[in-house]
Amino acid sequence: MIFKDFKVIFTDRIEQMSVQISDGKITSFNPDFSDDEVIEGEGRYLSPGFIDIHIHGAGNHDTMEGTFEALETISKTIAEHGTTTFLPTTMTVDTKEIRKAVEAAKVAQNQVSGASIGGVHLEGPFINEGAIGAQNPKYVQKPTLEAFKEMVGNNLDLIKNITMAPEVEGALELIPYLRENGVNVSMGHTVATYEQAMEGIRAGVNHSTHLFNAMTPFTHRNPGVVGAIFDTDITTETISDGIHVSYPSLRTAYKIKTSEKVLLITDAMMACGMPDGTYSLGGQAVISKEGAARLTSGALAGSILTMDKAVKNVFDHTDLPLHEVIKMASYNGAVFIGAEKNTGKIALNYDADLLILSDALDVEHVFIKGKQFR
Repeated sequence: MIFKDFKVIFTDRIEQMSVQISDGKITSFNPDFSDDEVIEGEGRYLSPGFIDIHIHGAGNHDTMEGTFEALETISKTIAEHGTTTFLPTTMTVDTKEIRKAVEAAKVAQNQVSGASIGGVHLEGPFINEGAIGAQNPKYVQKPTLEAFKEMVGNNLDLIKNITMAPEVEGALELIPYLRENGVNVSMGHTVATYEQAMEGIRAGVNHSTHLFNAMTPFTHRNPGVVGAIFDTDITTETISDGIHVSYPSLRTAYKIKTSEKVLLITDAMMACGMPDGTYSLGGQAVISKEGAARLTSGALAGSILTMDKAVKNVFDHTDLPLHEVIKMASYNGAVFIGAEKNTGKIALNYDADLLILSDALDVEHVFIKGKQFR
């Protein structure tokens, strides 16, 4: 298959050219046109597929259901919006439920028919009740190696990220083990001071969960967790829906961290792709209304954001060039999960995880490993 005369979005530029794919891989640029199937660009973009490292659910299903049906529905729902790889994300719930969700992801990893499962993100339960957000305080645990192993079983290689509060007792002892075993450790749901956050970073924390949300804020005398993120080169992620974080704050964060260190994520829950109504997250009732998902207390409970909308929001509300916005939604996520040699950008011999985007950045067609999904 040949994508002819598209505006091809690379990590460092956008260039008009043709791209050929074969057997699920990108095989050549500006090929000789043969009898291969040709798709005309007609002024459209060819983009790498989006990678969402933090998503709980979509299509009225949740990762914590721990079933193939749930993961299959999430996979297909988000693929409609351009996500080609994702990390099913767990919640702070009973250990047995987390283990069930992890094992379900392992089974479904190579079977889902939409977006590929790139691993699992554990959000909790090693967090601080003082920044609980939409997590359930009943199931918060002290970080220990034994508790971690009980959650993941024999699936350590599947765990790509864990959200932890670095200030809680036991965290600094567990973090080095996680990093040595290839697990990203992300600060989140934390009330750490700047000094405690920096101590966590020195221990191995290399990422931060949903920047600004459920963490100590930046002030001029107490820089907090946000200050530690800004003061170091760890990566971070943003829920760019204009609800979780204002656009002026996002613009400030992007200028400080740059597009090299920010990942766009959705933190979506089961109401994503569904009409307004009452849903659940971690066993708690969530009301989806007017573009936001909230607990009955009014606290934000994940989002109903999709990755294509996140890209549009950032492009429309910042001065970042489109190729940098796309990199934040694709290649940076690939690097984070250790898949940057196979996917996340348009390059020779990379997986043909590709999107055809209109001039208005609407997702028109989705290809996952060369097969047209939409």
